[in-house]
Amino acid sequence: MKSRLSMMVVAWVGLSCGTLFGPAVYADGDARVIFVNQVRLRADEIRALEMFYRTRLAGGYYWYDKKSGLWGVQGGPSTGQILAGLNLGGRLQAGASNGDTAVFINGREIHRQELQRLQALFGQVQPGRYWLNSQGVGGFEGGPAQFRISAATQRPGRDAGESWIRRTPGGTIGGSGDCFYYSHPNGSSVMSGC
Repeated sequence: MKSRLSMMVVAWVGLSCGTLFGPAVYADGDARVIFVNQVRLRADEIRALEMFYRTRLAGGYYWYDKKSGLWGVQGGPSTGQILAGLNLGGRLQAGASNGDTAVFINGREIHRQELQRLQALFGQVQPGRYWLNSQGVGGFEGGPAQFRISAATQRPGRDAGESWIRRTPGGTIGGSGDCFYYSHPNGSSVMSGC
């Protein structure tokens, strides 16, 4: 039962992120390299993901936040969210996104594009160290929950179930009730509470 559940979780990760993983060497000579948090994924990990989801995973270097499920290309902002808590790659590094914002989420200094997204939702974002879980709830490290991303996307006076959408140069934000989504211009997306 445990191995079947693990396989389902690993396979779900591959579908959710589309191009997160990559070197695997196959009989036809194809070789790809995929690093997550500076650790190379094994060929069997890549093959299992591709077989389950019937998709080809792109080689490259990525970061993954095990606490929130957020991920992105090494040196860049978050571009999607997958299941949190996966034993995937190595330890998330503070400089994974080449951030220079003095805002850290789960130990990673966020990229300027992420700071702009947060400022669009919350206004001023105080420099500091924050925690964020996979439901979009967060606060200062060591402290209680202080914000919920999905709640910040709702405008006062809006009915709880009413759908809404807001397009920005940094992507599209929308939701309904406690459900929130963000779609990046590159096609990746994040959903919370749905």
